[in-house]
Amino acid sequence: MKGIILAAGRGSRMKNLTENNLKCLVKLHGKSLLDIQIETLKSAGVTEIGIVTGYKKNLLLDRKLTQFHNKRWKETNMVFSLTCADDWLVSEPCIVSYSDIFYGIDAVNSLIYSNESLAVTYDPNWLKLWQKRFSDPLVDAETFRLTSENKLAEIGKKPKIIDEIEGQYMGLLRFTPKGWAEVIKVLSNLKKHESDMIQMTQVLQKVIESNNVLIDALPYEGKWGEIDSQEDLWLYQNRN
Repeated sequence: MKGIILAAGRGSRMKNLTENNLKCLVKLHGKSLLDIQIETLKSAGVTEIGIVTGYKKNLLLDRKLTQFHNKRWKETNMVFSLTCADDWLVSEPCIVSYSDIFYGIDAVNSLIYSNESLAVTYDPNWLKLWQKRFSDPLVDAETFRLTSENKLAEIGKKPKIIDEIEGQYMGLLRFTPKGWAEVIKVLSNLKKHESDMIQMTQVLQKVIESNNVLIDALPYEGKWGEIDSQEDLWLYQNRN
């Protein structure tokens, strides 16, 4: 099993912390987010790790990671960055991780052992954490609905009420070549500027609507976090 970390973006919401640094190199409890991810992925059995670079890629030259470079990182989003690692995705299953999150081995293992061609992890107890991060949890939340078989039924829309959110998408997922082919099919039906800027959750929603593959939704109740701002970093540094 291979792993791909998406680390092309600037991370501007981190303000001065990423003026001369990468978001994935920001430290949490004395260790960079990237090192935490690499350690977790390898402990779960991921044998080779690649990273999609963009902003300040030279800071990662000393890492023993396969690098895929997004030359257009300033004008594209995360999905476009992932297409830079197409050679891996078309050939074998890959765990894909955003670079600004941390999580435990169990989250990765659940993805590895999923039987579906596309799978995502989610936090069913998301609300308590989001209430600590935001005065209004709905400000930075998206819909997340499940079928009775625990497959993903809806994701990425703007929720009006808390009940439209059955969990929080974590930014940790897995594609098989079949699942990735569905993503490419979605992108091929978009205009260039749309495919450049489409969000990952929007792509997943379009895959759901195609009815060609099921997306496994895997609950994870262990420690994890998303660090989008200096306030997030402070929260997790001081969280028990």
